[in-house]
Amino acid sequence: MKRFPKLLQPDSRGQIVIPKEIRDLLNIDESTGFYAYTIDNEGIFLKKIDPKELSELPEIKELKEKADKLKLQKKHVEQAEQQYKKEKKGGFEEV
Repeated sequence: MKRFPKLLQPDSRGQIVIPKEIRDLLNIDESTGFYAYTIDNEGIFLKKIDPKELSELPEIKELKEKADKLKLQKKHVEQAEQQYKKEKKGGFEEV
């Protein structure tokens, strides 16, 4: 594991910038998704989500299953998923 000893501080909105050398090393761009985990009051662990894993996320499967109840057209959910896989831009956010 490479270490990048840099001091990072959140801005007034709680956002932290990932240093460029780390973004380059991990091929992170503005459309890259992450899982965020807290580690017992010590820190945050971010796990990059591979775009091809998107359709396997339980949240996406659940969204597809509940599309009618949420008054979403399944074809639009599927189009957004396909666009995300192709271009890494699909409007899905894990909250």
